[in-house]
This record gives sequence, C-alpha cells and structure tokens, in this order.
Amino acid sequence: KWAHQLTDEQAKVYTAANILHGLDGWDPTQPAQIPEANRMATSTNATPAELHRSLPILFIVGDSTVHNSAPGLLGWGDVLGNFFDPKKIIVENHAQPGRSSRTFQTQGWWAQILSAARLGDFVIIQMGDNDGGPLDDSSRARGTIPGVGDQSREIYNPVQHRSEMVHTYGWYMRKYIADARAKGMIPVICSPVPRVPEHIVKAEDTDGTSYVKWVSEIARQEHVFFIPLNHLVLRQYVGMTPQQIKAKYFTTHDNTHACLVGARLNALQVVAGLRELENCPLTADLLQLSTNETATP
Repeated sequence: KWAHQLTDEQAKVYTAANILHGLDGWDPTQPAQIPEANRMATSTNATPAELHRSLPILFIVGDSTVHNSAPGLLGWGDVLGNFFDPKKIIVENHAQPGRSSRTFQTQGWWAQILSAARLGDFVIIQMGDNDGGPLDDSSRARGTIPGVGDQSREIYNPVQHRSEMVHTYGWYMRKYIADARAKGMIPVICSPVPRVPEHIVKAEDTDGTSYVKWVSEIARQEHVFFIPLNHLVLRQYVGMTPQQIKAKYFTTHDNTHACLVGARLNALQVVAGLRELENCPLTADLLQLSTNETATP
C-alpha cells in the first residue's frame, strides 16, 4: 500500500552516507577521528636507532605537562635534553598528552619503551595529573583507583571495548619501577608539577595534592630515586601572585599547561633535583651550565 517507485532525483538522497550519518555527527565517508588521549601506540617495537646505539638512553614518561606540541605550549620533557651532554647520553621524550599512569601502559606506550630499553638506560617518570578521572567513562576511561594500595576493580572499558582490571595509582607506579629495574634501567620518579596556585606563594607553602603525597610515599617504599618536582617548582614561585605566575609561566587557556618559559623553569628544577640526589649515575651525564644558564627564567 505504501510502496511506490522513486524518481531518479528522489533516489539520489538515499545514499549509504545519508542513511548511516544519523544525528551524532558520525560521517561514514570520513576516516574515524580518534581523540588524542585514546590513541594507541602504533608499534611496541624499538626503532633501529634504539637497537644499534653506543650510548645509554634517558627515556621520559609523562603527560601533557611533560610533552606538549600545541601552539604556544611546551612540556618540560621537550627541553630537558638541552641540559644533557649528547656525547654521553641520548634523551628521548616519550610522554603522551592526556595519559594517566594507567593508559600510558594499557595503550602500549610503556611497552614501546621496554622493547628499546637495555642495561644502563634511565627512565624519568611523572604521572598523576590525569589519574583522577572516571575509570570507565565513554570518552577516555583513564582514571585509576585512588591511593597506593593493591585494590583492583574489573570494569568494561568502553573506549577499548574490552574488560579491564583497573588498579590503584600506586600499583601502576610500582609497575613502572619494577619493569624498569627488570630491564636493567635506573628509574627516577618525579612528583607532578604544580598548577597555578590560588594565593601568593610563601616559602613554607606545600602542595597538599594527593598524588604529590602518594608518589613520595611510593618512592620511599620502593627505595627509588625521587625528585620532589612539585616542591622545587613551587619554591620558584615564592612571593609571586597567581596572576604573575600565570602570566609568566602558563598558557592563557588553563592553569595546568606551561608556556616555553614555564617549561624551561620546570626542566631546570628537574636538573636541580637530579643534582641533589645521592649516588645517582644520571647526574654524570648533565652538562656543566653557567650561572646564567641555570638562573630562574
């Protein structure tokens, strides 16, 4: 009763793209757009340069505060290599924006480092900025269970379309340390860099963020080299107002990500933290910089 022959003009409307497009913005004729934070490592194999080398590698692990290629932004890992002697060590920044301690591992980025690592290499790890989100939301599913215990929870990961056992922040950080040591690497752990403070910074101020406390506790438990990066950077802000700090060291878009000057400040504090460590062999690979070069930007 309702059937009728379409004209050629009417039939043109009924393409696969028009039928499947729907109201969610998906266009079946276009390549799938995967959010940056959900992108998996394309390969977990070492590069030829990593396999055939005569120098140790310093691998850097982190999030967008450690590597950032957005216009006007930079992570401290993007400039840290400038402070090391290229005749003694290779510096590779493997940090990935948007990752948590969990998703850097589950997306294959950590496996990529492990495949290239060998005895005598180093790894600096800063994680925690993105661990506070939901465990199983449909946009990123990157959160970890709060704390440093061994609790776990099985979830369905709607991003990776699979079941997943999610652990605590402390569990993932301990796995980095254990995996690195098993490969013969020397791990160094950093506390997360601070965001723009809410008040004028005083000399006695400390950051009470849970992840800053937890990573310090993990470092003590695991007897691993630890850089209190959050404290070292905060110390450079003493006497400054939040407005001054943001204008000089941060992007205008948010209170988390650094501009070039801020990235260099953070990298200098990583270097300062390394120099304060006792018996850390990585310090032997640092360049001897002048007072001007190490001055606070």
